[in-house]
Amino acid sequence: MIRRFIQRVLGNSGKAETGRPASEPLILPLAKHGIRRESIDACALRTCETLADSGFKAFVVGGAVRDLLLGKKPKDFDVATDATPEEVRRLFRRSRIIGRRFRIVHVMCGRDTIEVTTFRAAGNLNGDDEDDRPTDETGRILEDNIFGSQAEDAARRDFTANALYYDPLREEIHDYFNGVADCKKKVLRMIGNPAARYREDPVRMLRAVRFAAKLDFHIDPATRKPVAELADLLDNVPRARIFDEAVKLLMSGHALRGVHQLRAEGLHHGMLPLLDTILDDSQGKRFIEAGLKNTDERIHADKAASPGFLFACLLWPQVLRQWKEIEAEGEKPIPALFIAMDEVLEAQRELLAIPRKLDGMIKEIWALQPRFEQRAGSRPFRLLEHPRFRAGYDFLLIRAESGEMPQELGDWWTEFQDADEATRKSMLLAETGPKPKRKRRRKAKTATEAAETPA
Repeated sequence: MIRRFIQRVLGNSGKAETGRPASEPLILPLAKHGIRRESIDACALRTCETLADSGFKAFVVGGAVRDLLLGKKPKDFDVATDATPEEVRRLFRRSRIIGRRFRIVHVMCGRDTIEVTTFRAAGNLNGDDEDDRPTDETGRILEDNIFGSQAEDAARRDFTANALYYDPLREEIHDYFNGVADCKKKVLRMIGNPAARYREDPVRMLRAVRFAAKLDFHIDPATRKPVAELADLLDNVPRARIFDEAVKLLMSGHALRGVHQLRAEGLHHGMLPLLDTILDDSQGKRFIEAGLKNTDERIHADKAASPGFLFACLLWPQVLRQWKEIEAEGEKPIPALFIAMDEVLEAQRELLAIPRKLDGMIKEIWALQPRFEQRAGSRPFRLLEHPRFRAGYDFLLIRAESGEMPQELGDWWTEFQDADEATRKSMLLAETGPKPKRKRRRKAKTATEAAETPA
């Protein structure tokens, strides 16, 4: 059964590129890969040891192994095992089973969480080599909880660079599809038939773009070829999954490169359809590129970065355009801005499922922008005290960098926030225009005066 599954995934030969059977991994010792167990997160190491002590196989798997091979620090450490979710749950007091489409176990060690998955298979293969996993009419897998061997698990992973299993006890890598060689060549290659794998899960097309941008890999031509034809399959993916993948791309530290590659592959229609409108406009393109570049730099410098700020950047050119149109129809500037904000967010929510919990931050960043132009009286001091001042200020600097606002305005606020009180007062601009008349408060009548007043 295992060999039939491997043959179905790889093709008729059932062999990896080196000619060795795919069901037999190439086992690389420490001398061949250089990853020592000390490089593994302590929680992941403890998880593997606990599983091994109970008679189960346990490996650090996927992106962590790939990143260590590339000399990068992994963000997460995942573990794969032949223990079922229930067996894993019984071994770890602080753990929980999550997921429906793909059941996994979260093992907690202090603040760290390790994601533990059971080796998956492609289903109960019958004599016709059919896959029994439930799918929709386009072939997208709806449930993936049929367990199998390590070889089957490797064959159902997406890219060769992600199908690597590291045994921390023996310091060995189990490599079924020449993933180590592909890492060295910096190539992203799909395991099996790319078109069939994309039909199983169209999000793999987005993952290909994200990994290529993040790792600076080139996408194998056979892996890229079906994308243009199958890009429309993303329309059938739940919008929440698309949003999650968009956040991963934008927060990868390589958002600028990723967004351009996304558009080059024609995949932005399924994730960020607004890119056509923005990037075809020189002003919008400068603003988006400045915003993405700013976020990439913050992530590389280990500074805080927020999805809310990024989506405020991505949607701002549309807000700006609608703001001007609504003003041209006779609405006053500030009410026009708020109408535009609501319209743009609601329209994008249908396309990208932006969570409403981000609305507050996004709207506050946008709503603060007119206030930065007010540099007289007490208003600059009040703006400094606003809880979103820093995010609004960073947004203003991106507007200035892109040429939408005068650079002088950004420079003024940079100096004003760091200046002492006396300097700040000297920087204030003179009030312009007539001051609003203050209404005189009528003196309250005494009881005697009230009684004497004729009805």
